[in-house]
Amino acid sequence: MCGIAGFWGIPGQRGIRRTAQAMADAIRHRGPDDSGEWCDEGAGIALAHRRLAILDLSPEGHQPMLSASGRYVIVFNGEVFNYEDLRGRLHGHGWRGHSDTEVMLAAIEAWGMEAAVRSFVGMFAFALWDRQERELCLVRDRLGIKPLYYGRCGQHLLFGSELRALRAHPAFDAEIDRGAVALLMRHNYVPHPYSIYAGIRKLPPGTTLRVNSDRELLEPMPFWSARTVAETGTAHPLPDEPAPALEALHQLLLETVRRRMVADVPLGAFLSGGIDSSTVVALMQAQSSRRVRTFSIGFAEKDYNEAPFAAQVARHLGTDHTELYVTAAEAQAVVPRLPEYFDEPFADSSQIPTFLVSALARRQVTVALSGDGGDELFAGYPRYALANQIWGTLRHLPSMARKLAAGGIRTFSAGAWDRIFRTVNALLPATLRGRRPGEQIHRFADLLSAGSRQDIYRRILSHWDPPEQVVVAAREPLTVLTDPRRHAELSDFTQQMMFIDLVSYLPDDILTKVDRASMAVGLEARVPLLDHSVVEFAWRLPMSLRIRNGQQKWLLRQVLYKYVPPELVERPKMGFGMPIGEWLRGPLRDWAEALLARDRLAEEGFLDSRLVYAVWQEHLSGQRNWQYPLWDVLMFEAWLERHAAQRVPSSELLHA
Repeated sequence: MCGIAGFWGIPGQRGIRRTAQAMADAIRHRGPDDSGEWCDEGAGIALAHRRLAILDLSPEGHQPMLSASGRYVIVFNGEVFNYEDLRGRLHGHGWRGHSDTEVMLAAIEAWGMEAAVRSFVGMFAFALWDRQERELCLVRDRLGIKPLYYGRCGQHLLFGSELRALRAHPAFDAEIDRGAVALLMRHNYVPHPYSIYAGIRKLPPGTTLRVNSDRELLEPMPFWSARTVAETGTAHPLPDEPAPALEALHQLLLETVRRRMVADVPLGAFLSGGIDSSTVVALMQAQSSRRVRTFSIGFAEKDYNEAPFAAQVARHLGTDHTELYVTAAEAQAVVPRLPEYFDEPFADSSQIPTFLVSALARRQVTVALSGDGGDELFAGYPRYALANQIWGTLRHLPSMARKLAAGGIRTFSAGAWDRIFRTVNALLPATLRGRRPGEQIHRFADLLSAGSRQDIYRRILSHWDPPEQVVVAAREPLTVLTDPRRHAELSDFTQQMMFIDLVSYLPDDILTKVDRASMAVGLEARVPLLDHSVVEFAWRLPMSLRIRNGQQKWLLRQVLYKYVPPELVERPKMGFGMPIGEWLRGPLRDWAEALLARDRLAEEGFLDSRLVYAVWQEHLSGQRNWQYPLWDVLMFEAWLERHAAQRVPSSELLHA
């Protein structure tokens, strides 16, 4: 696990090593153990690296690394877990060390870049310079576990693991992309291929970008396609036979976990006590001669505290478990530092506990396995059932009737509906009294006017809809969520939702969150459920093995039940959130009000200050819980305060 950076600029330009070093120093947290640069001033190319030493801790693992022939130079972030297998296939190679990086270079020399990349099993983002052809290749792993940004600034092509590396280059142009701000307001993240900066892109997962000697940016080309995997898998499903499917999945997961337990440094795992993390830890402990180190974070707020469940699973499995109870004040103290940790505006509030558990784990280990990916592959999100239920009801109602009903509901404010229901609530037992019924009714009204099941899911996932209402002079780019042409050809609606999450929410929210939070403290996070062999297997499962008798993630649960009694893990899904809504009305109010000041927003010119102010006041009053839309705005404003090189005055745009 490391950080990479570099650029291809003006041939013959001097001093490029210092610039490359500055880019690498900007991401020092990703690799505190070593650094290096490789430059060719004649070609104008510079590659830089920061190393977090995990495999082959000797100097033979140093990067940038040249291939044996000297033709290729690589800077690499991540791990190739099958490197020992590949090493055995590369007969006659004179090995200098024991790193996966050296094996990657040997495979590229022996088989060519495309064939070599398809043979790599793991998480990786790398830049490869071909000294013979004067060609630069940028590559990102199949699921987007590791990040890679790139873009042209003037006469330079810049790339790096994080935007801060690009900002360290003197040619970097810091213009903010209003379309990306709109995407942030819808999703709470900026989905690939976009970034918060105009002209800077995220390399899509599973693609390779070649840059020729004219530094012409070609279109990224896929070497693996999630869409193809989903369509092919569902077209050729496995038989609906639980026993053989369970055994196949069990053996597959044992192998993918085993591969990710190889490290020359201390290793552990995150444990929430849920299905996914408990499965990973169970399979680790089953294959370890030592007690696996596990880590969880606890909170005093009962609705957000999974620590007792994690402790029960840890005791049953016999792990060496560490838990830390964090006070609200300690969690809130992380908030002002989030723009620095995440580097690009990012507004999934579970970023806070993810950072805290990463910091806890880093005290004892350098590598931690995580259970991310189970929900997307095995249909675990409650919103899948919710969307199906809503559409199953609404599709029988005429469109005009639904729109009229939605309009009638909106005639009364959420507060008015609360007052109407207050009398009814007084007559009901406490267990049946609804919290903020007006808010729930208004959310239902938003869904009533949906024209299709895809529209239902878009609205469930969206925070600001449409986001152009809050972002001034913005045009939202199309994404897989908003453009049906990008959907996979899948007849089952649940599978369609899973696909959308697999190619957008997973890489751009979940994996981004885990990467930035863990790397902020120099911790490598590995995700065994996202081995591409598991993804390909999961898409061949009939839905009856994913959801059975109303139980989601059914087959994955059966694997876990081989090691853990169901009663230890069976409970409603909690997620990994924080009481952001309450904090914004309480201890975070002063911080939020400073960022949401109407004069400040109007001067910056990115957001509609009047609309944001109205939403903020409604949230403070308790009429609506606008925590998610407001957190999007706050994370953008906090990032803007820390990172924007310039503010764009646009008072005219506000009144355009």
